[in-house]
Amino acid sequence: MSTAFSQVWARIAALLPARADLAGMCRDPRRDLLAGLTVAIVALPLALGFGVSSGLGAEAGLATAVVAGALAAVFGGSDLQVSGPTGAMTVVLVPIVAEYGPTGVLTVGLMAGVLLVGLAVLKAGRYMQYVPAPVVEGFTLGIACVIGLQQIPNALGVPKPEGDRVLVVAWRAAGEFAAAPDWTAIGFAVAVAAVMLVGARWRPTVPFSIVAVIAATGVAQLAQVDAAKPIGDLPSGLPSPSLSFLDLGSLGGLFAPAVAVAALAALESLLSASVADGMTVGQRHDPDRELFGQGLANIAAPLFGGIPATGAIARTAVNVRTGATSRLAALAHAAVLAAIVVAAAPLVSKIPLAALAGVLLATAIRMVEVGSLRAMAKATRSDALILVLTAVATLALDLVYAVIIGLGVAGALALRAVAKEARLDQVPLDRGDHSVEEHALLAEHIVAYRIDGPLFFAAAHRFLLELAEVAEVRVVILRMSRVSTMDATGALVLKDAVEKLQRRGIVVLASGIRPGQRRVLASVGALELLRHEGREYATTPEAIRAAQEHLECAGVLPALPAPRPRIFDEEALR
Repeated sequence: MSTAFSQVWARIAALLPARADLAGMCRDPRRDLLAGLTVAIVALPLALGFGVSSGLGAEAGLATAVVAGALAAVFGGSDLQVSGPTGAMTVVLVPIVAEYGPTGVLTVGLMAGVLLVGLAVLKAGRYMQYVPAPVVEGFTLGIACVIGLQQIPNALGVPKPEGDRVLVVAWRAAGEFAAAPDWTAIGFAVAVAAVMLVGARWRPTVPFSIVAVIAATGVAQLAQVDAAKPIGDLPSGLPSPSLSFLDLGSLGGLFAPAVAVAALAALESLLSASVADGMTVGQRHDPDRELFGQGLANIAAPLFGGIPATGAIARTAVNVRTGATSRLAALAHAAVLAAIVVAAAPLVSKIPLAALAGVLLATAIRMVEVGSLRAMAKATRSDALILVLTAVATLALDLVYAVIIGLGVAGALALRAVAKEARLDQVPLDRGDHSVEEHALLAEHIVAYRIDGPLFFAAAHRFLLELAEVAEVRVVILRMSRVSTMDATGALVLKDAVEKLQRRGIVVLASGIRPGQRRVLASVGALELLRHEGREYATTPEAIRAAQEHLECAGVLPALPAPRPRIFDEEALR
């Protein structure tokens, strides 16, 4: 018990910040502080908007950006990652709010944080790299659509209708707007989105989101527009940490949503960290430490009323582009947002909801990488199918089901492609020093097949059909050195095929069986069937000689002279 505890503690200690992190923060603090300020300006409207979209309010988004942003910066595995509320996470949270209320979201965030810490201790970070690119592109496209649809009520200036399905809610909101249209809110949303999209092309380094939001807020205040409903009152400071939201009786029902939130936080954070690595030279994140940092961030954020957080790709990209070199930039971003919460809460509370809807509409549009989607669609039909299925499932179901469906379809198509690589090819017998007539006599009664590729469950039954249809001969030799992998299903199917041939009076021999294959074959009782008089054959010439001796003993062949020893390429003749 003490040994296991010591191992876990040693693992946690390895995930904690090191002196190198502090040294990096002292390398170029001025540059990092400027980058942090820029990221905070970009993050402010996003934090407010995602807080509103989640259903817990703008203050929850700000609390998440401050608390989770600071802790993930200190304990995370990337020097340049910026964490906070994201659109993907709000997509998952909306149905949780609808079913369990705000306290359910806070509890789910805390549980997800614990799960992420557990994944970090178990070294699960490296497995996230196996998520196929079409799945990532598909759920990114689906998330962008969901985020855009979530903004329909605020962009139209109507109360959010009942429902937890985004398509249903958007349709009902459009119906309410059609009954009593007021174009003011739409004007604010479209104007903010247009300024962001056009401005990003004109001057990519300028934070047009905050410029557009400030302008929209000023116009709304000067014109006293009723349709431009503001965010509402915000607390001037973070609330005191509390566990009063925990409902122990609901923990069982919240476990599945917590797993979904943890999976999304892990996936999105590691993808974001990988993007940061790709935008820099010499930066490499630690995936397990990143999970650890995100876990601590998600444990702490609910204590202050915050929603679950992840690494944010857009804010991380801004951080890198503005010259950040260390974790100090992400810490500065959190500190600036905290100062805004304390000093400017009354001003922030006057921001129109329609303006925030415009920010998120522009964000959703910018999430869609048309070039990447076009490349995936042109790559293969399988990639296009995976992308479309994942995107549609994200829109129609939810993100977790979408990823599961995408991974399932990708896995099935990959297995299908691998299974097609398995081949059973007839190969000519080596003549040795037999005459043409003697060789023809051997070939009349002996046939050799080479098995290439994997012999596993996805390819095994096709292999059985091919082998069982062997023509009428006396001996079949299987050359197995090129079998790349074999599982129990493949071994069982091989055993079945050999037994069917033997019932027809055909002797089956094998050459080139590898140690790993021997173990699998022996476990299902197939190895003995492939041996002749208890012998194994390392090479095909040895198996041919054994087949010749068998046919001579059976009286099928006259005694042929044994070929003189020759030097063979053993690997080629196995």
